[in-house]
Amino acid sequence: MRTWDVPFPGALRRFFATEAASGVVLLGATIVALAWANSPWGDGYRDLWSTAVAVGPHDLRHWVDDALMAVFFFVVGVEVKRELVLGELRDPRAAALPLLAALGGMAMPALLFLAVNAGHPGSHGWGVPMATDIAFATGVVALLGRRVPSGLRLFLLTLAVADDIGAIVVIAVAYAGSIDVVALGLAALALLAIVGLRRLGITSLVPYVALAGATWVATFESGVHATIAGVALGLLVPAAAAERFEQRLHPLSAFVVLPVFALANAGLELRWGMLDGPGAARVAVGVALGLVVGKAVGITVASWLAIRLRLGLLPSGATWRHIVGIAALGGIGFTVALFVSGLAFDQAVLADAAVVGIIAGSLAAAAVGAALLLRRPA
Repeated sequence: MRTWDVPFPGALRRFFATEAASGVVLLGATIVALAWANSPWGDGYRDLWSTAVAVGPHDLRHWVDDALMAVFFFVVGVEVKRELVLGELRDPRAAALPLLAALGGMAMPALLFLAVNAGHPGSHGWGVPMATDIAFATGVVALLGRRVPSGLRLFLLTLAVADDIGAIVVIAVAYAGSIDVVALGLAALALLAIVGLRRLGITSLVPYVALAGATWVATFESGVHATIAGVALGLLVPAAAAERFEQRLHPLSAFVVLPVFALANAGLELRWGMLDGPGAARVAVGVALGLVVGKAVGITVASWLAIRLRLGLLPSGATWRHIVGIAALGGIGFTVALFVSGLAFDQAVLADAAVVGIIAGSLAAAAVGAALLLRRPA
């Protein structure tokens, strides 16, 4: 079997270590949210996140989702920029297999979700099971240690970056509201002004921060989700500075932004009959099926086709058992899946059902992937 030996550079090693540790913190925040929401103090949990904020029309949870998560997506944009210019995505040989695997891993979950929900109230949620939560997935891989070859870790990281790009496109295209063209034009002008400052050699951060704020506000007012502004700003970071930005902001994103997001959004109040509403059970089943089956099948089949057609090579030391195991771990969709579910569903009953499917599907995917990677070859 032909393989391609890829290095595991220091920048990616640091990235992987941060994400793995973040997965532990994220799990803790999720457990706290669930416990708090279902405790005698559950009303306090719901009151906290529905607290109106003096600035703007949103409550505290929406400010977390719209503003704080823009930091997360800014870091995603910087990571994508670094990978495209300096990292593995610049090399077609290294990028081909995980990129094609990511496409399969996004398409199959969406199709399975639609197979269950087409023609029913929850059909708009097809984007929920498409993305992989890199913090949780890398956390599981880190726990498995040397059982996972370093080349396979790089495969997972590249696949997750491609997943993030796909999620950004889905959010921008499928889950945008009615578009205010004037506001969107102002956001574009602010981005062009940033490009102009770069060309003029302006190094002071003050005008860049001001224009970044203007970009966020204009994007928010345009009807396109405001986090897309974070991605666009991340992509505009100069290639030479991308790694420095990533090193400084990645810990903030991993250890502050994502845990706070989980604390605000994972507090599902568990109760009998919560899946009895119209379309609720179908949404939960569709999300879980997409994460557990769709991700595993989509990534594996796309990888097999890429190898068969000689469009990519297996990482050194990896076998098909490893690929299937990593494909199963791709079904851990937690953070971005929760984020997309908040955009996809206006009805609380469907949003809650999606959270049930996300939690159940992510736990099952983690268990299946870990079991496959732990199993010794026959």
